[in-house]
Amino acid sequence: MKDGGLKSFQQRMKAIPRESVKAIEPALLKSAYEMQDMMEDLVPEDTGDLKGSITVTGPGRSTPAYSQPGGSHTVPSNGVAVTAGNTDVRYAHIVEYGSTRTDAKPFFWPSYRLLKKRSANRIKNAISKAIREARK
Repeated sequence: MKDGGLKSFQQRMKAIPRESVKAIEPALLKSAYEMQDMMEDLVPEDTGDLKGSITVTGPGRSTPAYSQPGGSHTVPSNGVAVTAGNTDVRYAHIVEYGSTRTDAKPFFWPSYRLLKKRSANRIKNAISKAIREARK
């Protein structure tokens, strides 16, 4: 008895998540490195320690301890993290938001906001391409 193509459709749908996760990783990393570059351009540079602490963490890896935002955590398989700060540089949030003694010098969130749309489009295109390839 024919199923009207249901089995082949189900197989294609099962293949999409695996293929899309593999296909979006380069797009995620490219966007993250682009954000890192912009943050490094915007960060105030007294000693260069904060600039050097801005890092990209790929899927399945742990972000540096004391990094902002959020401290150390493991990045999920379909994500990347851009963080500022580490065990030696614990003041990224003070530079970003300011304090009672210093003015804010934002570098992290302006970079994110400027590149968010471009990054989302790059990732959507990678997913669409993966879906088209999975159909073949």
